[in-house]
Amino acid sequence: MFIVMVVVFILGYLAIALEHPLRVDKAIPALAIGTLLWVLYIFGAYDIFTAGLSEAWNAYTHGPEHHGENSIQAMRHFIVDKEIIHHLGEISEILFFLLGAMTIVEVIDKHDGFKIITDRIKTTKKVKLLWILSVLTFFMSAALDNLTTTIVMVALLRKLVSDKETRWFFASMVVLAANAGGAWSPIGDVTTIMLWIGGQVTTVNIITHVIIPSLFTMVVPLALLSITLKGNVKRPEIDENERIYTRPFERRLMLIMGVSGLLFVPVFKTFTHLPPYMGMLFSLSVIWLTSEIMHKNKPEDIKRKLKVIYILEKVDTPTIFFFLGILSAVAALQSAGQLTVLAGWLDENLGNIFLIDMAIGVLSAVVDNVPLVAGAMGMYPVEDAASLAAITEPAAIEYAEYFLQDGLFWEFLAYCAGTGGSILIIGSAAGVAAMGMERIDFIWYMKRISLLALLGYVAGAAVYYVQTLFWLG
Repeated sequence: MFIVMVVVFILGYLAIALEHPLRVDKAIPALAIGTLLWVLYIFGAYDIFTAGLSEAWNAYTHGPEHHGENSIQAMRHFIVDKEIIHHLGEISEILFFLLGAMTIVEVIDKHDGFKIITDRIKTTKKVKLLWILSVLTFFMSAALDNLTTTIVMVALLRKLVSDKETRWFFASMVVLAANAGGAWSPIGDVTTIMLWIGGQVTTVNIITHVIIPSLFTMVVPLALLSITLKGNVKRPEIDENERIYTRPFERRLMLIMGVSGLLFVPVFKTFTHLPPYMGMLFSLSVIWLTSEIMHKNKPEDIKRKLKVIYILEKVDTPTIFFFLGILSAVAALQSAGQLTVLAGWLDENLGNIFLIDMAIGVLSAVVDNVPLVAGAMGMYPVEDAASLAAITEPAAIEYAEYFLQDGLFWEFLAYCAGTGGSILIIGSAAGVAAMGMERIDFIWYMKRISLLALLGYVAGAAVYYVQTLFWLG
């Protein structure tokens, strides 16, 4: 079953990639493999566990909850009552975060709040507009996070670009810029959050050491496109007779409240230490209450347009299901041990920390970067001064220093895991969100964006390596 699980995942992945030729919504194969992998896992649990392939089971059997029973019933209990619940909790955090962010953005959009921004962006030149949006995304992603920023920017793009394929192109570059911006901020990407909370990196060092490589990841593709991209974008036509449901004050209020609510999330997490989705849901509750009060005395037709309870009907539910399916599938592979085996193979065959991190970055374009980073954090504990003092061989000391807090391995891992996912559209949460919102074709992205993203990724990695030589030299 261990191998069969991998085969099923690959087949499901291909179905997602070939969504448009197959004419099957990507949420369907995602949900299918998200359930089938757990079915295969529980049927093959005895063979997988007795072979010692699952690190999760191995850790459980050495913990206080295990009472020495290794029967098939105990193994099924572990999968159903421990692992599924554990991973569902982590997945739910992402889903509720996404649902809250998408609803807030939809509220701003229905109140014409983005019109305030789009009215100030006058240029229609493709190159100039691409640079403006990419730079804005890069820094917004560091302050918010790459997922939220992508949702906001894709909604903004709908007001700036009418042609579908041109909008796909801009949305794809937004994904690249959002992932690059999230890599150098401790709150910009879920993997940097993991490393920051885990003590592998600190705020000042991750910002100062990774911002320039991340910037090159975005600038190199933009520079290449500045040579090849020509012409102007076509703005969506404005119907002069279209009824306006909001007043200028209401548009400004919802834009300010929406953006403030999104910016509040990292602040909420910092002060309360609670998961980000709670801050997002709290922000939504405040905006929802404001909307109810603002529209309570208005005619029913306006209420049906602007009240949150009706706006929720417009939220992209298939994207939520796609997230649920793909994250559940990856969680099964993580629990059963396939990702651990992969991480061990990388360590054994590559050895060099830069190559290991770069391989993890490329793999994160295929497999969710969260379990990959979690696997790396489990494989390589953070070294401290006491353990370093006990090492006598110079080569061993030098290698161990890479794994100190703010060591080269952790900082480069933050860069690689954060930006490598841009190589494929489903390689990052930002990419999946954009794919769901704009129905971007997987194959189209591979043909038009993947090479640009790979060049940016390699360029940023080279810059980090040169930086490292400069620091050490």
